[in-house]
Amino acid sequence: MPKEIEPAEACMLSDMIPTGLHASEMAGVTFGDTVAVIGIGPVGLMALRGAVLHGAGRVFAVGSREKTVEVAKKYGATDIVDYHNGRISDQILEATNGQGVDKVLIAGGNAADTFEEAVRMLKPGGSIGNVNYLNGHDDVVFNAGDWGVGMAHKTIHGGLMPGGRLRMEKLAQLVVNGRIDPSLLITHRFEGFEKISDAIELMHHKPADLIKPVVICNDID
Repeated sequence: MPKEIEPAEACMLSDMIPTGLHASEMAGVTFGDTVAVIGIGPVGLMALRGAVLHGAGRVFAVGSREKTVEVAKKYGATDIVDYHNGRISDQILEATNGQGVDKVLIAGGNAADTFEEAVRMLKPGGSIGNVNYLNGHDDVVFNAGDWGVGMAHKTIHGGLMPGGRLRMEKLAQLVVNGRIDPSLLITHRFEGFEKISDAIELMHHKPADLIKPVVICNDID
């Protein structure tokens, strides 16, 4: 790791940053695209930032927690969509005068509802990049009409993030040169091995002010 990156921020380079950025890569975000990011936890926030780095013109961030909304705006979100205020596809279609978005990046939500919303708000010829882990036995469901009855060239991509030393070195350059600020993802810091359980409890209960906890263990006997 470059000396400019502190260990806590380096943790984000192993998972949050590469996973989120991969969503924008799979969707093929390019200059001037209108993009919707569903789920703005740590991975979704990095998907959002990836869209901005790829040249997106307008970026809708779908989420409701005050802290993640605050960070989404810092990473470049132009619009915030709160799913408590109604169907997200309705809100985005209204905001785009019925046009929809060029790309959808999925980093949260359930399989049944999220993909239906994503396909519905997607323009013909658009694409979806999914990095949300669809565990269990849920079905991925969407309306055939919203998919252009199979004729609209709306595509869905999902896959594991690329890894390896070269990839991480390149991502580190984004941090060193100010393109990505991982510190915004770290909302809780703990010191010492004995605090690991506290950090895990935070991840389990997900309080409103949480994005990512980090445990620093400096003293190793």
